[in-house]
Amino acid sequence: MKYYIIAGEASGDLHAGNCMKEIKKKDPSAQFAFTGGGLMEEVSGRKADINIREMAFMGFVNVLLNIRTINRNFKIVKEQILKFRPDLLVLVDYPGFNLRMAKWAWEQGIKVDYYISPTVWAWKENRVEQIKKYVHKLFVILPFEEAFYQRHNHKVYFVGHPLIDAIEQQRPNFRSKESFIKENKLSGKPIIAVLPGSRIQEIERMLHIMLEVIPDFKDYEFVVAGSTNLPASRYEILHKHGIKVVFNQTYELMLHAEAGVIKSGTSTLESGLMRLPQVVCYKMAKLNYMIGKQVVKIKYISLVNLIMDKPIVKELIQDELNSANIAKELRLLLFDKTYRETMLNEYDALIKHLGGTGASERLATHLVEDASVK
Repeated sequence: MKYYIIAGEASGDLHAGNCMKEIKKKDPSAQFAFTGGGLMEEVSGRKADINIREMAFMGFVNVLLNIRTINRNFKIVKEQILKFRPDLLVLVDYPGFNLRMAKWAWEQGIKVDYYISPTVWAWKENRVEQIKKYVHKLFVILPFEEAFYQRHNHKVYFVGHPLIDAIEQQRPNFRSKESFIKENKLSGKPIIAVLPGSRIQEIERMLHIMLEVIPDFKDYEFVVAGSTNLPASRYEILHKHGIKVVFNQTYELMLHAEAGVIKSGTSTLESGLMRLPQVVCYKMAKLNYMIGKQVVKIKYISLVNLIMDKPIVKELIQDELNSANIAKELRLLLFDKTYRETMLNEYDALIKHLGGTGASERLATHLVEDASVK
């Protein structure tokens, strides 16, 4: 069978890559074409039609500024899909682009499955009707999404959260703390992990605030998780100031750190699954934030809090994101034993709630079956 897969961000590349591995086990003759990143390229043995570096635009204003690039990407992908003639088009998250693509593909008579629901429960609830019309099967990864879609008389398939698989696959290869410190030439002080995100705008807007607390924690070493989707030059200023940056070692960094300063997004859930006490940071351009406040209707921004529907981790949003507030929360995470243990116990409940391992395998079973039915 032939599968065209569209992922537009680093998390999509990760989850799509793991799904492709499972598809190959069930469909050894599977052929792939895709937009995505290095993980999907490694599994498939071919280059992405468009790399995620050319697709990740954050915020209302930035999308408008890059609308010509986005439209060009859309045109290229349409041409590649028609050329490849897939048995199944698999859309992974990335809703601004992928919902448009779902409509176009439906008009072409191409079967569309969607993996990782757009956050219609947070904003643009009217998109549920688009999904019902243009998507053959929708596979969700958050438990509460099943109930949400049931209220709209739409059947969806909860397959579990793929991050559990991603972490467990890597766990046997994790180095000891001593090896991690030695091979990265760290000081040996207790580690505080800093995850500023994988987009240029996030790095520019938040990283310097995250690191302003370093003088308050002289007995700790702050280590930044760098993104290979960004040019190395983005991190040169950190090297000049003696701040270590590690690449492709995020889970090990989480494992060996005492606490984390984490940008809101997938990494907040990864920190929870790795049982890393964390403070969550989020800051947008002021105009984007003002627009967002009018249209987004969720109580929390971190996935940990959203999934459990209560404030397990502290969220510092917009003007609340400053060095004083980060330092205050880090002190609680590091030095208040009861506070720390409560968060870790909540993490255990989170892991159980997400359904355990096997999400990628369950998804692949559905996709292979769907691709084979004309």
